[in-house]
Amino acid sequence: MKTKILIVMMLISFITTAQKKNGTIYIEHPAITVVEDMTKSFVDGNTDKVASYLAEDFMAYNGNNINPNNKGTDKESFSSSAKSWNDALDYFSISRSPGAYPDALEYKDDNQKNVVWVQTWEDMKGVHKKTGVKINQPIHRLFIVNKNNKIQTIITYNNNNIFREVGQSNSNRTNGTIYNHHEFINTVRNLMYAFENKDFDKAYGFYDDNARFVNSSSPDFESISLAEQKEIDKKLFEKYDIKDVQIVGYPDYLHYEMGDAHVVQSWWNINLMRKSDKKAITVPIHYQMYFNEDGKITRETAYYNPKLMD
Repeated sequence: MKTKILIVMMLISFITTAQKKNGTIYIEHPAITVVEDMTKSFVDGNTDKVASYLAEDFMAYNGNNINPNNKGTDKESFSSSAKSWNDALDYFSISRSPGAYPDALEYKDDNQKNVVWVQTWEDMKGVHKKTGVKINQPIHRLFIVNKNNKIQTIITYNNNNIFREVGQSNSNRTNGTIYNHHEFINTVRNLMYAFENKDFDKAYGFYDDNARFVNSSSPDFESISLAEQKEIDKKLFEKYDIKDVQIVGYPDYLHYEMGDAHVVQSWWNINLMRKSDKKAITVPIHYQMYFNEDGKITRETAYYNPKLMD
C-alpha cells in the first residue's frame, strides 16, 4: 500500500512540475479590435483604411501553401485586393463563426514580447458576380500585431477548392459526352419493361449486388440497399398492379469526364391500378441510374410525387 501511495504522489508531483505557463490569453484586447476593424474595412473594399491597419513590413500568407519558397503578399498587394474582393462578390461578408470569438495571446518568450497573436474563427460568405459560385466556408486566421497596434502578419487557413471552381467557371469547358443511343440506355429500357411484365428476377438482375437506392421522398436522401428496395417493391406490388410503362421523350446517357461517372437519365409514366378499388393512377417518374464498368447499376435515384399514390 505504501508503494502505491508513493507512486501516486510521484505522479502528482510530475504532473504539477510539468505544467508551465507561457503567457496570457485575452478575450478582449486592443489587438482584437484592430483585427476586426481591418476585416470590416476589407469587406467594405476600403483599401486605404485597410492599409492604415497594416505595418510597413506586413506580409500575408496562405497557411495551406506547401511551397517553401512562397514569399507571401505584401502590404500594397493585400490592401488593393480588398477592392478586388468587394468588386468580385455580391453579399460579401466575413464574420465570427457562431459560438466562436477571437483570442489575443501575449507570450512570455523573449522574441514575442513586442507582439500579440490574435487567432480568429470566422465564416466567409458571398456569391461570385460573374460565375454565380456561392462561397460559404469557415476560415481560421492568425494575426501578429506589433507594439504599435499594427498588423504585421496574417496567416489564413481555408479551403481553396471553391476558388478553384471560380477560376474554372470563368471559361467554357466540356465535361464529357451525351449519348442518345448506348448499351446502358438499352439496359434501362429492358429493366423498365421487365417490371412492366412482372419479370422481377430479370429486372433486379441489372443491378449490382451492392447497389444503393434513393428516392425524392427519402429523409435527407438517405440510401437503402437492394434487399431493402425489393421489400419496398414487394409491398407496392401487393397494393398496385403495373398496367403499363410508357417512356417519355428519350433517355440520355452521360459519360462525365470528372469522376468518370456513367449516368443514364430517363423519364417515364408508370400506369398503375390500385387493387383495392381498381382506380387507375399515373405516376410520372424521373430516374438517374449510375453504372459501373461492368454495365451494372450501382446507384438509382428516383424523383416522383408519392402523394399521387395516396
